[in-house]
Amino acid sequence: MNGPQDLGGQMGFGPVAPEQDEPYFHAEWEKRALGVTLCAGAMGAWTIDESRHMRESLHPADYYASSYYEIWIKALERLLVRHEFLTDEELGRGEVLSPAATPKRVLKAENVAAVLAKGGPCDRPVDAAPRFRAGDKVRTKNFHPAGHTRLPRYARGRLGVVEAVRAGFVFPDTNAHGGGEQPQHVYTVVFDAGEIWGEGADATLTVSIDAWESYLEPA
Repeated sequence: MNGPQDLGGQMGFGPVAPEQDEPYFHAEWEKRALGVTLCAGAMGAWTIDESRHMRESLHPADYYASSYYEIWIKALERLLVRHEFLTDEELGRGEVLSPAATPKRVLKAENVAAVLAKGGPCDRPVDAAPRFRAGDKVRTKNFHPAGHTRLPRYARGRLGVVEAVRAGFVFPDTNAHGGGEQPQHVYTVVFDAGEIWGEGADATLTVSIDAWESYLEPA
């Protein structure tokens, strides 16, 4: 979807101003927000792609007015309600009013380090051979799906060249909506700056993205 997070090439939002020596957390509550989000995700009720889509589904005015971890918590609240671990009334009152859904698993304190070290690899085997090879000219699809996608707006309908063929990975567009992993080959595609940004772009620059196979067409 064309969510508020998809700001590549958008104007009017001011300059990017990285914070020098930025800390991992700006307040103590942010540490707890990270921990609660990870533990809730470990219950197994939703995928990482569904959680990303939920953050991106926040109203733009709400999204832009929120800090990084505020976005995480607001999305987590909606996920917990969607999967019946909470109700809107319970959120408003701050107390449990009815039995909740049963989690598939519970992340215990003594297992946190091992679970985080293991991570959540998303590479998967793909039965079919890659459709494209390094050096192939391709064009990204120009679409505006209502659901989740990892193809940014600025790179849609653009002509590029396959630089590398990667492994197969879970397809986020289906995995975010209960459609299964449906893994696809992923490609690194390189675009000239002019193809992305148009007239006046710095001709010495290129832009690279990693794109799932179904995002690409032969050019």
